[in-house]
Order: sequence, then structure tokens, then C-alpha cells
Amino acid sequence: MSSTDTIFYIVILIFSVIVHEISHGFMAERFGDHTARFAGRLTLNPLRHLDLFGSIILPILLIVTKAGFIIGWAKPVPYNPNNFKNHKWGTIAVASAGILANIFIALLFGIAIRLGYYLNIVSDSFYFITGMVVFVNVLLAFFNLMPFSPLDGSKILFALLPERFRSIEVLFERYSIFIFLIFIFFIWTRIFPYILYVHILITGTAPPFF
Repeated sequence: MSSTDTIFYIVILIFSVIVHEISHGFMAERFGDHTARFAGRLTLNPLRHLDLFGSIILPILLIVTKAGFIIGWAKPVPYNPNNFKNHKWGTIAVASAGILANIFIALLFGIAIRLGYYLNIVSDSFYFITGMVVFVNVLLAFFNLMPFSPLDGSKILFALLPERFRSIEVLFERYSIFIFLIFIFFIWTRIFPYILYVHILITGTAPPFF
């Protein structure tokens, strides 16, 4: 990608992760917890959500190292599971909300692309932006499904598992940064082809920058 394309990508990434995080907060409210609202985090203002490492340092690091992809996250929206009407299913629903929000955005823009091609009104700039939105949100959905802390997949997994697995969850949290770095630089590339496949499945064509 060119420098301009990279800037577009990062802007779309930031707003996609913000929607992801806000979805957690709104779902927590549905289960009786208003922590996110009291913290002022149910807003699209990016300054309320940017995370120094996940939103700035990591994307820059991936660009500099030419990793072939750019991923990141915003500050987690705070919630207190002790306030949930149903602790187990509240935890699962809140963790799933962000992933489902990204999938919904990807499907919505995928429909727009397919409809645009059907009506023969797709320009290069239209497809570049909408295709990038689909790609980024599919990427985020896959990424957050990974079953290790602090990603949503770990919360879903350990909420479903019996209590005796709690010690494994604590271990994952303790060494999460090391597990995360191993995953990013050694495992993520093996998952990446599936992201491209899902993008093609949704839009009918490859991502605009591949």
C-alpha cells in the first residue's frame, strides 16, 4: 500500500475498533451495567478510545517491519460483570458484541459493493473505500475471536468452560503480552488467507490493495 492508502487504512481501522468497543458498552447496559456510560465511553470521539500501544505504537511497528498487515485496538470499554443480571451470558454477550458489530459492518458494506456492481455504478474510489472497510472489519472479527487475553475470544471461551479452568485463564492473562507477540509474528500469517477468503465471499472480489 502507498502512504496515502496506509493512512486511509489506519483511519478506517481506528473507527472500526471504536465501534467494536462501543458495542461492548451498549451490550453491557442491556445486561444491567452502566459503567461504560458513566465513564463517558459510549461516544464516537476517538480521543476517548485511543490506546497508546494498540492504536499507535503497534500499527507503526507493523508498518516499519513490513509485516504485510496492520492491526490494532482501542482502550477497552470498562464494564463490571458483577452488575450483570446473568453473569455467564452477560459476559458472553458483551464479549461477542464487538465481533458481531464488525461482522455486521463487513456484511453491510459487502452488500453495498455487490449492489454497486449489479447496478454498474462502482468507481475505483468507491470500491477502494468500501472494500477496505469490509477487509478491516473481517480482520478485526477474526483477530478478536482468538482465545487469549485480552481478546474477546478468551472471555467467550472461559465463560463457557467450567470454573476449574480459571487457573488457565489467569495464566493466559499473566503472560498475555508474550503470547500475543508470538501470535502476531508467527501464527497470524497462517490465519490471514482465511480473512482474504471471507472478504471474497462477502464482496465477490479480492481486497482493493491485494
